[in-house]
Amino acid sequence: MLRILGRVTSINVRKVLWTADELGLTYAHEDWGLPLRDPDVPEFRTLNPNAQVPVLIDGDFVLWESHAIMRYLAEREASHLLPADVRQRAIVEQWLGWQASDLNMSWRYAVAARVRHLAGYDDEARIAESLKEWTSKMRVLDARLGETGAYVAGAEFSLADLALGLSAHRWFGGAFERPDLTHVSAYYERVRARPAALAHFSAATP
Repeated sequence: MLRILGRVTSINVRKVLWTADELGLTYAHEDWGLPLRDPDVPEFRTLNPNAQVPVLIDGDFVLWESHAIMRYLAEREASHLLPADVRQRAIVEQWLGWQASDLNMSWRYAVAARVRHLAGYDDEARIAESLKEWTSKMRVLDARLGETGAYVAGAEFSLADLALGLSAHRWFGGAFERPDLTHVSAYYERVRARPAALAHFSAATP
């Protein structure tokens, strides 16, 4: 049986769990990551030397990094979540990369301050700057969804939507004012209504 290691409060762990659920896979989920179970121990570092979650164990095969795991599972199951067409696949990969780099970097301080409410993230200037950058990136996503009228890579749901659907969940879960991005709002309702998404869009895990 597949094993997925990581705490559900991590957006990257939820990407992998949702992918597995979309694919209808049977797996065992093990809580790792603070404050539940410290991954900075030899047992876990043999699996991922970075002591980070998520980690996938498939028999004697071990894989870390959420997007790599998502791609592996989609390939393993020959799923439409990762298109066979080289150009359509490239678009999916493009938006996966954008989520992990541009979008993720923009929200870091604001998420710590306004979503997770962590101590030490109370610099209002840095919060404002992070929110400004995050909003700018969400406008990019809104424009893209306006073009496709459906999902990030086009008409079909893909791996990119697993990452960006959860990113939209984070956007709407924060305690801050946000502009009315109509395409993102409609998209959010569309992706979280999927049967496999229900467990991964809790208000407790933005």
